[in-house]
Amino acid sequence: MPECTLDHDEERKRLEAEFHSKREHDRLTMSEEDFLKKYSNKRIYAIDRGSKRYMQEWLEQNCPGKKVLDYCCGLGKTAIRVAELGGDCYGIDISEAEVETAKTNAAEAGVAESTHFSVMDAEKMTFEDDSFDVIICSGVLHHLDLNAAYPELARVLRPGGKIIAIEALGYNPIINLYRKMTPHLRTAWELDHILTKAQVKQGLQYFDDVSIRYFHLMTILAVPFQRFRFFSALLTVFEKIDALLLRIPGVRLMAWQMIFVYSNKK
Repeated sequence: MPECTLDHDEERKRLEAEFHSKREHDRLTMSEEDFLKKYSNKRIYAIDRGSKRYMQEWLEQNCPGKKVLDYCCGLGKTAIRVAELGGDCYGIDISEAEVETAKTNAAEAGVAESTHFSVMDAEKMTFEDDSFDVIICSGVLHHLDLNAAYPELARVLRPGGKIIAIEALGYNPIINLYRKMTPHLRTAWELDHILTKAQVKQGLQYFDDVSIRYFHLMTILAVPFQRFRFFSALLTVFEKIDALLLRIPGVRLMAWQMIFVYSNKK
């Protein structure tokens, strides 16, 4: 039985690496228009400025002078941001193609000396215990087996350190229907493991505290209008409506994204 589990885990990770490397190859070789046609979900991120703003402010407050891990770093954008803020950032990812792009992007941004990228299994990291002051998980936990990821995150986080994660939320039936109708835009594992509050609470096996903020409900309605001149103004209106709606406990679970912070590791 353990051998079957190992085979399943390795196949899952192989498919994840393959998918993300292929997507990066497409990004590098296709026109932007063709890439966005193939990966149409990327257009949705035009409306996420509220969560981006929150993340940026949090990084500004917590990363300068710190040793930071960009956990599953992708193209390295967050690691570069951390380095520009004065942090020493390590980025890991299972996709060799994305790690190579991250190194190139960091060099072009002039922060190669304060960024360190490597291909690594996020569920079996080679870092020593208590290595990092801050860990950033930007849209990655739903790609992983949380039973393996959470203890690893706790292991490499220093006492007094914090983990911030931004994740899609798995309650909204319309968003879930969209995910099921577009399986080519994500791996099978990802589709079946979008986070709910149950998975967030699972992390409390390793941390004493978690705080959660919710983002993007009405703002999703602005997606079809992003090419219009009034898009920014429309998005602002929807952001103000969200600021009210997402205070309501039941309603906020319909949001597209949440940002949560773990602290006080056990």
